Amino acid sequence: MAAPQILETYRSPSFSSVRRRRRKPDQKETHVQAQWMTTEIKVKLIVNGTLSVLAAFTLLKLLPYQFLQQVKLKEVLTQVQETERRVGELRQDFGRSFDPHQVKQVMQENSPLIDPNQRQIYWK
Repeated sequence: MAAPQILETYRSPSFSSVRRRRRKPDQKETHVQAQWMTTEIKVKLIVNGTLSVLAAFTLLKLLPYQFLQQVKLKEVLTQVQETERRVGELRQDFGRSFDPHQVKQVMQENSPLIDPNQRQIYWK
């Protein structure tokens, strides 16, 4: 087995001798940056405030519509309950209509004719 070889990287002579220093921003630059940041924050606040006010007005416009929909929903629920009650009554009468023992009575209820064996009574 061969001994591991050490690879050296090439560095230019100017790399190690030149140090780069970060220059400190002067007061004018920091003042300009601060002004831009405050302007940006102000613009964001104005835009967000405007959007919030528009959202509030939109919700206020929708409230009457929502109340109207609730009233309509209550009416529909009342109609559904009434219809369910009528359906229950009709289901009870449906079985009675096909009962052979009650056919004569059902025919009398549904027809204006009277059985010849019965007399009609008139009240004054």
